[in-house]
Formats: sequence, structure tokens, C-alpha cells
Amino acid sequence: MKGYNRFTKLFLAGLASIVLFSGCGNPSTPAGYMGYVKRGAVVGKESFYGMQTGPTSTGLGWLLSATNFSITPYTYHEPMEVLSRDNLKVKFQVHIIWRVRPTHEDGKMFIEKYSVLLSDTLSSTSDKIVQAAYNNFLKEPLRTAARDEVQGQDALQLKEKIIVMGRSIEASMKVWVSGTPFDIMSIVVGDIQYPEEVEAAVAKKMAATQLLEQKGTEIEIERREKEKRIIQAEGIAKAMEIIQAKLTSQYLQHEAIEAQKISAGSPNHTVVYIPVGPMGVPLVGNVDMTR
Repeated sequence: MKGYNRFTKLFLAGLASIVLFSGCGNPSTPAGYMGYVKRGAVVGKESFYGMQTGPTSTGLGWLLSATNFSITPYTYHEPMEVLSRDNLKVKFQVHIIWRVRPTHEDGKMFIEKYSVLLSDTLSSTSDKIVQAAYNNFLKEPLRTAARDEVQGQDALQLKEKIIVMGRSIEASMKVWVSGTPFDIMSIVVGDIQYPEEVEAAVAKKMAATQLLEQKGTEIEIERREKEKRIIQAEGIAKAMEIIQAKLTSQYLQHEAIEAQKISAGSPNHTVVYIPVGPMGVPLVGNVDMTR
């Protein structure tokens, strides 16, 4: 009987050890993540245990589990279709980069007020947690701010103002998330698409503008060529004026004498010279052929 009681005690002690050990956990949180740690209960409700930032773990504890979520930046894209101020339907996208503020206070608020609790440490679960928080708190205010911004602009001015619009939406969203665990890092507007008829009209206008610029260039070239020809003609006229001023009878006689001197010294031919003017110099002047 005593042996039986001893065996029973050992069995119950072993069973209690197994139960106690199986109920203990050491939940870990990887780098780049924050963990929301809670303690389970055999009877009653779970309770919050604490926050931890990875890479770390809680250490062995009774009925502990952690819900991990990323505190690195996330990027979401919102495709939209909105009427502009001039009533043209415009398609575009808003790109937002945000993260959970990496403090334990913000992390606790993020899980308890803005997302859902899921007892899983897989990154896919973390994505679901963050996605749920984004859908619950950021998505619709972001779309509303983007819609208001685009509706206040004329369609054909949107591409020129995408940077300004992005900054304006970002400023509005930062006011919206003030005092929350959401950290807005950047908001950009892009991928603007106009209706087909508008795209065709814009392309036609651009082609006409390019043609006009080309014609303007051609006109400028012709104007410069005209100026060039005028300058050349003025130069030729000036040269002729100078030459005519120098073509006196004495100058021509001098040139004739010099030519005769060169010819007389040449061994290749014979020159017969008949003097017709005073001092044997050829006369230079107009001859009246009517006499």
C-alpha cells in the first residue's frame, strides 16, 4: 500500500511537472520587430505582460506569448480616380511610406487601439497586423486628402504640381496622426493618367508647339543669313570704293611700267614695245573711237 502511494505521488508530481513545463514559454522577437507580450490564464482572461524590442526574448515564463509586428517602414499604394477642377476624370496613385513609432508606449497603443491581436510571430501575421492598422486609421483619411488636393487643380496642371500636392497631402496626414503611434515618413503623388481624348489633345498641342519652335528657328537662321549677306555686300562695296579711289592715271601708268619690266626680264618670250605716250610710257585714258 505504501509502495502504491509512493508511486501515485511520483506520478502526480511528474504529471504536474509536465503540465507546468508545457505551460511555460520563452517568446522571442526578431530584429526589426516589436513584441506585445501577454500572459494567458487557465481560468479567467489573458493579461498584458509587457513590450519587447527585438532581437530579444522574455525568458522562460508561465503561459507567455508574444504578438510581433514590424517597426520598419511600410509602403502602400492607393490607386484613385477623381474629377479635377475642370471636370476631367483623372487616374493617379498615392504612395505612402510609414512605420510604427519604435517606443514601447507607441507599440502598446498601436496593438490595443489601432490593430488586432494575433498570437503568431510569423512575418505574414505581422503584415496582417500592420495592414489592419493601416485600413483602420490611415487609408480613408489618406484617400480623402488626396481627393481634395486633386479636385482643387486643373487636370493639365497636375503633372507640374505632383511634388507640391504630395507635400500638401503629407502635411495634412501628419496633422491627422499627431499623438498616435503612426509615423508618416513620405507621401508622393504619381502615375497620373488622363482620358484618351485629353492625351491626344495634349500630344497634338505638343507637336504644334514643336513645329512652331522649329519654324521660329528657321526664321532666325534666315534672318542671320540676311544680315551676313548685307555685311558681305557692304564689305565688297567698301573695297570697291577704296580700289576706285586708287585707280588714277598715274597709278595705272606705274603698274604698266612694272609689268613691262617683268616681261622684259623674262627669257621665255619676246616683247615688242611701241611707245605711244610721253617719255615712252603707254597712255592711260578713254579713247574716242568716233573720230
